[in-house]
Formats: sequence, C-alpha cells, structure tokens
Amino acid sequence: MNSIITPELVSLDEIRSSAKREVIEQLASRIQQAGRTAAAETLVADAWAREEKSATGMPGGVAIPHCRTSAVTEATLAFARLPEPVDFGAKDGPADLVFFIAAPDGADKAHLKILAALARSLVKKDFVAALREAEDSQGVVDRVTEAVAPAVAELEGAAGAPADTAPAAAAGTAAPAASGGRRIVAVTACPTGIAHTYMAADALKQAAEEKGVEIHVETQGSAGATALPADVVAGADAVIFAVDVDVRDKARFAGKPVVHVPVKRGIDESAALIDRALAAVDDPSAPRVSAEESGEESHSGAEESFGKKTQRVLMTGVSYMIPFVAAGGLLIALGFLLGGHDITDVADDVVFGNTLFNLPDGGLLTYLGAVAFTIGATSMGFLVPALSGYIAYGMADRPGIAPGFTAGMVAVSMDAGFIGGIVGGVLAGAVAAGFRRLEVPRWLAGLMPVVIIPLIATLVSSGLMFLLLGGPIASLTASLESWLSGMTGTAAVLLGVVLGLMMCIDLGGPINKVAYSFAVAGISAGSVADNPGPLMIMAAVMAAGMVPPLGLALATFLDRRLFTPVERENGKTAVLLGAAFISEGAIPFAAADPLRVLPSAMAGGAVTGALTMAFGITSLAPHGGAFVFFAIDSFVLFILAVLAGAVVTALCVIALKRWTRRSLPGAPAAAEPATATA
Repeated sequence: MNSIITPELVSLDEIRSSAKREVIEQLASRIQQAGRTAAAETLVADAWAREEKSATGMPGGVAIPHCRTSAVTEATLAFARLPEPVDFGAKDGPADLVFFIAAPDGADKAHLKILAALARSLVKKDFVAALREAEDSQGVVDRVTEAVAPAVAELEGAAGAPADTAPAAAAGTAAPAASGGRRIVAVTACPTGIAHTYMAADALKQAAEEKGVEIHVETQGSAGATALPADVVAGADAVIFAVDVDVRDKARFAGKPVVHVPVKRGIDESAALIDRALAAVDDPSAPRVSAEESGEESHSGAEESFGKKTQRVLMTGVSYMIPFVAAGGLLIALGFLLGGHDITDVADDVVFGNTLFNLPDGGLLTYLGAVAFTIGATSMGFLVPALSGYIAYGMADRPGIAPGFTAGMVAVSMDAGFIGGIVGGVLAGAVAAGFRRLEVPRWLAGLMPVVIIPLIATLVSSGLMFLLLGGPIASLTASLESWLSGMTGTAAVLLGVVLGLMMCIDLGGPINKVAYSFAVAGISAGSVADNPGPLMIMAAVMAAGMVPPLGLALATFLDRRLFTPVERENGKTAVLLGAAFISEGAIPFAAADPLRVLPSAMAGGAVTGALTMAFGITSLAPHGGAFVFFAIDSFVLFILAVLAGAVVTALCVIALKRWTRRSLPGAPAAAEPATATA
C-alpha cells in the first residue's frame, strides 16, 4: 500500500523547463524508468487530456497533474521540486512543487483512498513546506508515506486509527461551528475524482471553520461517494456545488439556495464561496436547486454566459440526435448495398408484403436490404424531433422534452426541416424554462413539471409553428435544398473549402460540430439520384475531418526529428483514428504547437473539401470514415481527396516547423544528426 512513491520517482531540482507539458513528460519518463509503466507516451497523453479540461495549478505554488490511465497497473505518484517555477494555471502564480498522480483504470478503492488522502495533505501548509525543505528523495517519500498513513491503517484494519483523519470521511463530516448559526452542505466532484474533489472539500471545510460556519461536504470521487444524511440536507440553509461533472441525485437538494462553480474555485476561492452561500440564504432572488433536476443537467449555474449556454443547448440537441443519424444512415447504406439503388422504390412493398419465409422476387438479399433500409429510414425520421426535443431539454430540463419533440414533429409535418426543428426546440425550451421560474403555491408545484408546463409549452411552441413560423421556414428550407441539389462547379468547390476549414479549425470543438451538424441534419433529405447535394456535403465533411490526424501522422513519418518521442508514438495511433473519422486524433499535436498545426490542418481540410465536392462524391453514412466504404459513392476518389489533404497538411506542418523553429522537448535540433539512443 505504501509503495505509491519510491525514491526513484522523486526529482529534486533536476527538471529545468518552462512548459508544463515538458514537466509532465519528464515525470512520465521517470515513472517508466522506475518500472511503473511501459507506455510513457500514453501516460503523457492521458495526463495532458486531463490538463486541457482544467488547469491543475493550485494555490501556494503546487501543481497536481493527474489522470486515470491504462498505462499503469498500480497507483503511482511522481514528485518534482523545480528549480524554476512553471505556470500550471494557478491564479497566484507558477508552481515549484509538482505531484504527478497516475491511477490505473478500474483502480480499486483502496488505492484511490490513499490518493485522496495525499490530495488532502496538499492544502496543509506544513506538509508543503516540508517538501520544499527536503534534503533528499527519501525525505520526500517519508513525508508522503506519513501523510497517507491513516488511510493505509484504516484500509488494513489497524486498531486505533484516528477516525477523524480517515480520507473517506468526506461525506457527512462537518467543520465544527464556533457558534450556532447557518449550516451549509456542499458537493465536490471533478472528472477524474482523484485530486481536486478532495482538495476542494478540505479547502471548504477549512474556510468554514475559520468563519465559524457548520459545513458538511460530500465528495463524489473515485474513492467512492457516501451520500449526506437526509436530515443533514434537510437542515441545510444553502448548498455549494463545486463540480466539473454532474451532481448525483441532485434533486435531494431541491429548493436550497445554490452556489454553482467549477471544482477548482472550491480550492482557490473557498472563503468567498462560503460568504456567497451565506448571502444567498437571505436573498430571495438567489438561484435555487430545481425540484425536477435529476443530476443530468449540471451546467445551468447562474454564472454561465449567454454564449456558453447557447453552445451547450445546441450541442445537447446535436449529441442526442447523432445516434439516430448514425444508426439510420448506416442501415440505409446497408440497404442500398444489399438491395441495390432502386431499394427506395420497392422497400415498402417488399417489407410489408413479404416475410422471411415468403421471399420477394429479388430473393433474400433484396428482402434483407429492404428491411435494413426501412429500419434506417424510420430511425432517420426521429432526427428533427430528437434535435428539437433535446434542445428544449437543454434549456428547461425534463419539462421541455415533450414540447420539444412535438414542435419537432410539427416541423417535419410542415416540411420545415432541421431549421424548423431548431426553432421549435428553442421556442419549447424558452416557454418551459420561463414557467419553471414561476413561484407557485405548494399544492400546484407538483403538477407544474408533469402537466402544466408541458401543456402550455407544447401549445405555444407548436401553435406558433403552425400559425406563423412553419410556412416561412418551410419555404426557406425548400430554397436551401433546391440550391444544394443544383450546386455545381465553383459554388460547390467553395462550399467544400468552407466546410473543410470548419472541420479542421478546432478539431472536434464547437465550429467542427456546427459543420458536422449541418451535414447530418441534411442527410435525410438527400438522394443519390434526385438530390445529391446533402450527401455531397456529408462526404466533404467526413473526408475533411479525416485529414488532420492522417496529415500529422504522415508528417511524423516524413521528418521524425521535428517531433518529440511522444508525438511520434501518437502519430502511429493517429493513422487509425484518422481512418475512422476521429478528428480528435490530432489534438495532442495541436495542443503542443497550435500555431503551426492548426493552420496546416485547415489547409489540408480545405483542399480535401474542395476536391470531394468537385468530384461529386456522396456519402450515405454520417460516420465511420474508410470503414463505411460501401456507403460512399466513388470511394477511390474519396480516398484520393483525403490523401491529397493529408499530404498538404504534412508538408505545411513540416515547412512551418523547419522555417519557424522553436525548441521542442525531446526532439534533436534539425542541424544535428539523429542519435541512435532509444
């Protein structure tokens, strides 16, 4: 249990770097040298992915990069005391003490409890000071071992372990109140549930103790979560959610004034959060936890900006819509593969006029193709209602779903398409959200989310669609479809360029998702024979999205010296990711060198988008890349367009790295011959 850190995992004043990724890479290398991992590059990639979600710099010159990863099989801690502090994103300045925590995927609760105990120690000034003054590696190991000893003792069943020092004592424990008065409850949680979760909990308890406020904190971390007792929640005056993920069973806090912030602010601004929670108790306009919130929506805090809220709402609709499109599109493509291109004309007669034991004239393949096509078309029929329904859900939680779905179906019935679905979903969500904010008598409150809000929101949103909005939107949609179906020559190529740029500008981010959503929303209206425009857009978007990882992978093969060992390994993985249309495979490269990588990816994506549209390539499948070859018309030309873009990206990034060189961690200088070292 106490082998989480050894002297081989400690670096004292040895790592000299100005970039946090380089520090993580060197600590990962030390973990590999200690025999704790055979895949340092995977460890770095997982830690960097966590770092990109939110900075791991803590107050007091401490940083705790961490991850759960398949690269280690036992919980491991590497420590570095830096001679020159490095910026890890803390508000009070760079860090000179870096703890790299690596927990194995599926780690047992024993190891996670030890990591939680360590995280708690990082908010103790004497512990941190002792590490700064340590004379050798063994001194660091001794201090860490001492810090986690109570957790080890508890897990091993040692007699006499002090109950109040056990690391699991987060849920239901309270900072003692110096006087009677307000009681606050809090929930802390972060994506990995290893460090920030427990540090935020302890910081809040320390701040509450200093102010004489009673607080009970529930940690929803990887070491397990014990829910706060119902009587404690019932007696609380306010609640603090310091979380980056969904709060489990959020409805039990219904009606409480709430302060909702990211988990890191629970560490950095714990005293201010206590003050805000106390102020919210006496503020009738303060945000409160809604009675119908289930924990699925945890981003609706009062501090969310309009832009972030708009993005979240639209992405909620898109994320729930995509499974319908993916299943439906692939099944339709399979129907064409088995039944031929005339399956659209005969599918209904074949499916509803025959059975597996009474096959049609075309035989078994025609029948199976018709079945696949019919199921796929049915799935695609839910596209607009799902988009509309879950946009409304993102705005108003569960009371918005039924009005949103209904408005979406109205949009379908009026041929208003996906634009009508978006408008209907926004209307339904806005009305439902508005009624949720109304103060109503207690006897009426129970009927609001299940009867009154769905009824009124459905009537208003669908009524407006029928009476005022549906017709004009349908006309706009028809004009757009007519333009797309007649698109040829320069117009098609220019649209391909724009789509290619959008797919590559942020590699899976909001702009990428807008382009992808535009493509999948129109795929149901496309037809290879009669209306190929939407299917050409889908092909252009998918081809351009494959370019960044493939282009970066090619660059690592063409000029290895320009890339770090970790990037060269990432290049091997990026080949498969790119082939499968997973643009995020290029993110590790972009994160390390965005000013060179992103323009190069955009150049390649623009070339591929233009070529795909110029060739008139269509795709019946919304995802899958090269693995759905059967759904892509002119597949050879499709691959040619993708390879052309990948080559452009590779050459651009190599040129930029050569002509605008900077020191790259782990990469030999261009003027020096490559060495033979491993």
